Amino acid sequence: QVQLVESGGGLVQAGGSLRLSCKASGSIFSLYTMGWYRQAPGKQRDLVASITTGGSINYADSVKARFTISRDNAKNTVYLQMNSLKPEDTAVYYCNADRYPYKYWGLGTQVTVSS
Repeated sequence: QVQLVESGGGLVQAGGSLRLSCKASGSIFSLYTMGWYRQAPGKQRDLVASITTGGSINYADSVKARFTISRDNAKNTVYLQMNSLKPEDTAVYYCNADRYPYKYWGLGTQVTVSS
């Protein structure tokens, strides 16, 4: 069992930056692929970025060159640095821990980007 707690969301103007954090507990963090997903009102939850146990990284096309995912296994934490934010980045951002067949979710943190 893994517990995930996100933080760092908030309200920011277009062009601004935010850094999300996700603290994990309850299992061996380094064994999990970690990801950030987001869900806007009325839309499905989509992958934003993921980082594997070996450090391989994947980004959604819409955030490439603007967002950076990283992990600190010593702190059991995964981060999402978000720069050049756009109004279309507004969503609830969810942290995910994935190790087949298990998948865990945090409760999410709201990110709102004003134009």
